[in-house]
Amino acid sequence: MNKFLVVNQPEKWPVQLENISIIAAQDYLTNPVYAKIKSARIFNLSKNYSYQSKGYYVSLLAEARGHLAIPTVKNLVDLREPKLVKVISEEFDDVIQKSLKSIKSTEFVLSIYFGQNVAQKYRELSSLFFRHFQIPFLQVKFSFSNKWNIKSIKALSESEIPKDHLESMHIFASDYFSKKRYDTVKPQAYDYDLAILVQKDDVAPPSNPKALKKFTEVAEKMNFYVEIISPKDLSRLSAFDALFIRQSTEVHNEAYAFARKAQQEGIAIIDYPDAILKCCNKVFMAEALQNAGIPTPKTMIIHKENKDLVLGEINLPVVLKSPDSTFSFGVKKAKTKEEYQELVTKMLKESELIIAQQFTPSDYDWRIGVLDGKAFYACRYYMAKGHWQIYNWSAKKKDDQDGNADAMALEEVPEKVLDLALRSAKLMGEGLYGIDIKEINGEAMVIEINDNPNIDFGVEDAFYGEEVYKSIITALKNRLEKK
Repeated sequence: MNKFLVVNQPEKWPVQLENISIIAAQDYLTNPVYAKIKSARIFNLSKNYSYQSKGYYVSLLAEARGHLAIPTVKNLVDLREPKLVKVISEEFDDVIQKSLKSIKSTEFVLSIYFGQNVAQKYRELSSLFFRHFQIPFLQVKFSFSNKWNIKSIKALSESEIPKDHLESMHIFASDYFSKKRYDTVKPQAYDYDLAILVQKDDVAPPSNPKALKKFTEVAEKMNFYVEIISPKDLSRLSAFDALFIRQSTEVHNEAYAFARKAQQEGIAIIDYPDAILKCCNKVFMAEALQNAGIPTPKTMIIHKENKDLVLGEINLPVVLKSPDSTFSFGVKKAKTKEEYQELVTKMLKESELIIAQQFTPSDYDWRIGVLDGKAFYACRYYMAKGHWQIYNWSAKKKDDQDGNADAMALEEVPEKVLDLALRSAKLMGEGLYGIDIKEINGEAMVIEINDNPNIDFGVEDAFYGEEVYKSIITALKNRLEKK
């Protein structure tokens, strides 16, 4: 397997590593050579891991390319989720208290380099944090009141490492990279009761009240106790055996924290945190679809160095997408060069990478529901009145915000559309997905893969009825029975 150490400035990395190539983060993101490599492990030591930074995208695109990344995007997001950090940290509280009991002050900072600390007595604690978070350079601050508590956890950049630690860090790096296997966290096993996560004031809820009622009825028939829970109930999640997320999913909102905690505790879930991370970022999706040879409208990943070349490849009008746009939020259409430059300049201030896509007008989009690799419903979504998208959030009348829809038998769906939906869902792994596909000039093209697709009473269930709800509850039951 090819191994790459990704850093901001390779010329400043002082240690030569056997069988590992040291490359720049910018090269990994923009050089097409790396996208074509099929088998690689990426050690991401970028200067900054913040959301939509170069470091974030190195790990994200590594996963899209089928490369094995350390840290993964999941690791990076976990680190920024205070509630999740607290939950994970409570699991090894005994080790924290034992390791720090001899410290006399009320504050302590633990610096962890590839799972080790310069003081051997903190090796067990350092290793524990590293196995959970998989961040190469990690700083944990503790404070003492009646016992030691975690004050904060953050990723360190190489420039923040104290000079007197650098020699030890380089030794730890050499030790780490010489290993043949790399530790990863294994989720715990657990056991039965269903929580359905719903946000009260969700702008675009994935299920309407009648659908939530139907899910409850079907689950109760299948011997589940069902409770509708809110984002405030994260601390109660451990009391349930299964979690079904029915609030909008974004990397920064509570849905991800719920999914990640459920995964950590072995709770059966729909949908997985990996699905949220992958589907909520259009950059990952574009790279993954392209890498798998799945047809899409002509698409380019835009960064500051190539933004002036895009219109030479994709004709106006062009669709511009923020990486984390959902339900048509953050999706814009540029009709002129001036409009393109204005939108791109603004969007690149928010993210290192954005998406440009060929505008492909159509009367409707196919939506194929796929659950654990099998299609289980099909709809056609028509464009909102007088608009180029299914959703028009700027419409003055609420009834004009979205277009009509019709559900139909899977047998009525063109074979090429159904096949493309199943291939696309397979890229994302097991879970619940809504695949949006257009037919343009006889060719089927994937527009979007949604991790948390709508299932509304009277829409997606209009043809198969109760079977749609039963399929999802059965999938949760199967996850429980596999344990």
